[in-house]
Amino acid sequence: MKALLAVSALYVLAAHAPVLAQDLDFLLINDSSADLVAFNVSTAASTSWEMNLMRGGYLAPGYEIDVVIADGEATCIYDIRGLFSDGASVEDYGLDLCEMGEYIFTD
Repeated sequence: MKALLAVSALYVLAAHAPVLAQDLDFLLINDSSADLVAFNVSTAASTSWEMNLMRGGYLAPGYEIDVVIADGEATCIYDIRGLFSDGASVEDYGLDLCEMGEYIFTD
């Protein structure tokens, strides 16, 4: 009986443990006709865009890169923004990055 209570107590503690943040990763694909020159990812709860993950670089049309988000957040829901060399921009909101394996920018 004591063993059953101990297992039950352990289960209750595990069920109420804080959610630990995990790194999110996905493939970013540029299937548009212009260079991707800026890429921002922010939690959906944020009111501003986080830093440009391209950091002065670019992603040419037809290329892809692996993106890892290690921001310590315990959420999966993010907004993204891409800015292109031709002046175009794309914003997409409420994406579940835990479930998404890739994101494709197209024209």
